[in-house]
Amino acid sequence: MKKSTHRLVTTVATVATVALALSACGAGRTNTNATSGGTTAAGSTLLVGTTDKVTAIDPAGSYDNGSFNIETQVFPFLMSFKPGGAELAPDAAQSCKYTSDTVYTCVLRDGLTFANGDPINASTVKFTFDRQIAINDPNGPASLLGNLASVSAVDAKTVAFTLKTPNDQTFPQVLASPAGPIVDEKVFKADAVLDDNAIVAAKAFAGPYTITSYKKNELVVLAKNPSYSGIQGAPKNNGITLKYYADSNNLKLDIASGAIDVATRSLTPTDIDSLKTTDGVQVVSGPGGEIRYVVFNMNTMPGNTPAQKLAIRKAFAYSIDRQEIATQVYKDTYTPLYSYVPAGLPGAATPFKDLYGTKPDVAAATKQLTDAGVSTPVTLDIQYNPDHYGPSSDQEYAAVKRQLEATGLFKVNLQSTEWVTYAKQRSQDAYPVYQLGWFPDFSDADNYLTPFFDKGNFLNNHFENADISALLASERTDSNPTTRAATLVKIQTEMASKYLSTIPLLQGAQVAVARNGVNGVKDTLNASFQFRYAVLSKS
Repeated sequence: MKKSTHRLVTTVATVATVALALSACGAGRTNTNATSGGTTAAGSTLLVGTTDKVTAIDPAGSYDNGSFNIETQVFPFLMSFKPGGAELAPDAAQSCKYTSDTVYTCVLRDGLTFANGDPINASTVKFTFDRQIAINDPNGPASLLGNLASVSAVDAKTVAFTLKTPNDQTFPQVLASPAGPIVDEKVFKADAVLDDNAIVAAKAFAGPYTITSYKKNELVVLAKNPSYSGIQGAPKNNGITLKYYADSNNLKLDIASGAIDVATRSLTPTDIDSLKTTDGVQVVSGPGGEIRYVVFNMNTMPGNTPAQKLAIRKAFAYSIDRQEIATQVYKDTYTPLYSYVPAGLPGAATPFKDLYGTKPDVAAATKQLTDAGVSTPVTLDIQYNPDHYGPSSDQEYAAVKRQLEATGLFKVNLQSTEWVTYAKQRSQDAYPVYQLGWFPDFSDADNYLTPFFDKGNFLNNHFENADISALLASERTDSNPTTRAATLVKIQTEMASKYLSTIPLLQGAQVAVARNGVNGVKDTLNASFQFRYAVLSKS
């Protein structure tokens, strides 16, 4: 889930999140001008490997990194991020700006069409956003549109978004998020998610690429779209083939041998360490933004009363050693996360460190349970995912189980489910306690708060609080960086001290491994957090 911010927006300008940036690092033979495995011409096709899984390529039916990775390449957006950074700019739009405190207006560029010839106009855009809200799929990104009151087609090229609250500092970035892909109203249904194969057959694409062959979670072929003229520019390659792997070991073997050009999410920390000293490859890191956390279903988790459930969540928080997990499981490719907002973003705080400490505190955890009348050991059924969040998830949750049971206060039952099923079941009250990760939609603190804690949030874990929603509305509409940051800190502190509907664990960086001679990897691992294939080339 993005997933998972940031910059204050006046019109479409953004503030770069430099504190999260990591420099590219290479080891072994990492000359990016070298070639590998023979001579290839610039502009040739590239083969990219990943263990990520696609839930759906219909933007209304998915809100995960694997799905958005494809959507970013093939659908048009009103707003997008310039290649190589996180500067927001018009894409399918010619211009976007606030025309009043509550109306954000975009004017489309001339002559836009989908690959099938269908027009992209104001009616198309209105259909897209009305559809997101109408479908409101539990696995979709409709929660990002919580401040959208209505969309109107002013004329053939002009779209006006009327917002519920004024001066929304995040809405321009929402247009570049998983809620933002524009879809063909002649192809997509207004009230239901469309099957992937139907989308491909209809050629309903207008991004830098189109999909010419699609075997879901096996092999996807992306071809250059000659009609695309947006902010990403013409692709520097002739196309991309995405190969999906069931496990990271085969992904590592193929990038090391040169069978593929680029390996992205997810390799194990041990694999990354090994590849740093492997001839012919370069290991590249980029801005971090990914977080890993535990979700509690407020209805089905253990505890007979709300007070007992809260005591169990607080006892959990007192029992975790994040640094041990980061070091022993992830070899410090992740760092401890002591709040809902990652370190480095404006407004980030450390309430879990301040309230619960950095090492397990058995006495404090025991007091929480005793005072609430909770019998021990508390049985926790914890679900985790073995493929979507990387192959080290089993070790991560084995460590969580070990730490919790070491207190004598918990008995943990671990279960795992593959992502395609997991993504559906977790929002259907199937899991009382479960793992999620977040890849941000845009690099602002709000994107780590509103999607999780506002009314109608995407977690569907039955958390809702009027005071928190009011604070979220306040920070989203505050154009003063100082007072907005103070509100962001208050939200994090209130959630950590009073509610704990989720508990943060770790913060990580983006990492990709490429063969020598592949260029542009660093440019796509940037603070927009969106992997853009159009900047890749090989020589």
